[in-house]
Amino acid sequence: MQAMTIECDFHVGRAAKGRQTFFAGPETEMPKGRLPKVTRWMALAIKLDGLVRSGSIVSYSEVAALGHVTRARVSQIMNLLNLAPDIQEAILFLPAVDRGRDPVILADLQPIAAEMDWAKQRKMWRRMVGR
Repeated sequence: MQAMTIECDFHVGRAAKGRQTFFAGPETEMPKGRLPKVTRWMALAIKLDGLVRSGSIVSYSEVAALGHVTRARVSQIMNLLNLAPDIQEAILFLPAVDRGRDPVILADLQPIAAEMDWAKQRKMWRRMVGR
């Protein structure tokens, strides 16, 4: 195996609570805000579903045990997979939150995810986000 050298510029900065952060290039700025919780939960649901389908994790009960959460909480998060694909995408691309409450919370999405008709889901989603 040959040795390889990689050269790049990077910037070391400070994040919340004094954690170090590394950015490519000296001019790169740290992204503003934080991802909404439902965005993170949507991504988690997709990842966990893939792990269960691949057999890496046997069941959602095992997910709950590994994550030290209740099976009910795992069900709430996994219910996001019942949403229409375009709604899932919209959740994944919600804008970052600079301060205050998240614009969409998991409790708001549960009734939408319980509706199996994607057309009705879309109507409920538009009503909820004000479009």
